[in-house]
Order: sequence, then structure tokens, then C-alpha cells
Amino acid sequence: KEFEEELKTLADERESMLLRIPNVAHPTVPVGATESDNEVFATWGEPNKEEWRKPHWDITERYGWVDFERGVKVAGAGFPFYVGPVAQLQRALINYFINEAGKTGYTELQAPYFVNEDSARGTGQIPDKEDMMYVIPRDEFFAIPTAEVPVTNFHRDEILAESELPVKYVCYTPCWRREAGSYGKDVRGLNRLHQFDKVELVKIVKPETSYDELESLREHSEKLLQALELPYRTLLMCTGDMGFTQSKKYDLEVWSPGQQRWLEVSSCSNFESFQARRMQLRYRKDEKKIEMTHTLNGSALALPRVVSAILEAYQEENGKVRVPEVLKGFIGRDYL
Repeated sequence: KEFEEELKTLADERESMLLRIPNVAHPTVPVGATESDNEVFATWGEPNKEEWRKPHWDITERYGWVDFERGVKVAGAGFPFYVGPVAQLQRALINYFINEAGKTGYTELQAPYFVNEDSARGTGQIPDKEDMMYVIPRDEFFAIPTAEVPVTNFHRDEILAESELPVKYVCYTPCWRREAGSYGKDVRGLNRLHQFDKVELVKIVKPETSYDELESLREHSEKLLQALELPYRTLLMCTGDMGFTQSKKYDLEVWSPGQQRWLEVSSCSNFESFQARRMQLRYRKDEKKIEMTHTLNGSALALPRVVSAILEAYQEENGKVRVPEVLKGFIGRDYL
């Protein structure tokens, strides 16, 4: 019995050490240490440099469209209220993003907003991003930092049939992140919040198709920004700025004309079998052979910075803010 207990202790220590080993980068990923080593993969549109354009926090304060003060009163910094037209704009974007995903074969899920430790470990949030998550210790729950966590775990401990692949899900959720250490211009207005809304795409695929699936994931998110007529750039992330779980990752950054800077609105990642091994998410290749799947996910898109980019890009000198053409059917008017 003593030997069995010692063996279990050693096995647990071994498992803990293995869980801290990061994923292996794909050969096409640039080698680098910081964000300055990321490569510009693509650009679209011409960034607007007009000096009269106001940052979104001036626009929302003028009209009372985002209430930060009452958010602080009710919850704390980083938990704003969206009011009237901006609440409508955000809801319109969510519906538009989900509808566009449905047109390309994604099945919509409505997922839990809280997950258990096994789920957080399965997608690699534990141990990598444990400090970034809100924890509910009494009930042993984690508030999700992204829909990636519940949606990818939807098939945890399952063996899928090869004919079922690829599996494609779209899911809207609020997301919660502690974002410790953020400061200055990065947290002005809607730039960085503790609670925000996001539409997420998740794919479960065969290994031989996963990099083609990554490119289609990136293209889908890019087309959303093109439809909204928001200039953007796509970055291929370097090894040092890519993260613990990814094999290859693209970031999409939208141009903020009121701030004259780029803001990330999407990450599209291939994890290869990194998450699948943690979750034991496999597929039956033939009658005898069972293999690990590859998993991917991408934001399509994160809402707050898309909202802020629209407010800044569609503002007119008289103070009015136009509604993007593709959203007029959802909002029902030409101006917010």
C-alpha cells in the first residue's frame, strides 16, 4: 500500500510537469522574442489619419452610450454598461457574426459560462492562464475567458467518426479576464475590459487538413472586417509572442482612427493535437486505428474593439455616427 501511494504521488508530479510543457511551433512560424518580431501577413484598406476624428470614449461620453461610472458602482472598473444605440450595435454585430458563420457551415452552440477544472486544463488555460481567470472557489468553477474553453471541451473524452470531421461550431458568450498588469492607454474606454462579449469559432479536424482549416478560419474573420469596411492588418505571430498552447497563430488588428493605432480584434490558432491529447479527443480513422484530432479556434470577432472602431470610423464631423451598411437590417436606421 505504501508503494502504491508513493507511485501515485510520483505519477501526479509527472503529470503536473508534463502539463507545463508548451506546444511546438510550426516550421512556418517566425522565430522571435517579442511582438516586434511578428510579421505582417496581410493588410486591407487604408488607415484613416484625419485629425478631427475623436476617440470612442469621447463619443460615448457625449451621448451617454457607455456608462463606465455606473459600471464601477455596480461591479468595478472594466465592467461598463452599454446603453441604447451602442447596446443595439453590439447586439447587431453578434447576430451578424453568428449568421455569417452559419452560412459557411458552422453549427451554433449556446455554452455554459462557467467550467470545471478539467475543462480549463483541457484547453490549456491551466496552468498557462490560471492567474488570468476569475475563480469561484466555493463551487470550484472558473468563469470562461473565451468560448473556446466550453466549446472545445464539448467533445472531451469522445471518439468521433472520421465521417463527422470537420466539426465546426460558432458560439457567442460573454468572457471574463482579470487582465492584471494592464495600464495607461491600453485600458482607456473599451480597449481592455474585465467582461466583454465575443463570437468564437471552433474546429475539430483531421491532422492532415488542419493548416488548410487555419487559413479558412483566418479568411472568415478577415471577411467580416471587410464587410464592415474597417481597415485591418493580419499578423503572423512569432514564437515568443504566440502563447503556450498554439502551434501557429494569426492576430487580426483593426485600425482605430480616433486613437491612431492598431487594436487586436481576433486571434486564429491551430493547436494541432495539444488540446486533443489533454482532452482525449480522438477520431476513428478506420475500424482498428484511433488517432488524435487537431483543434483550432478563432475570434469572429471580439466585440468591444470592433464597436469602438465602428464609432470612430463611422463618425461624421457633425457628431453623428452612421450605421455600417451590413448592419442596417439589424438596427433599422441609418444612424445610431
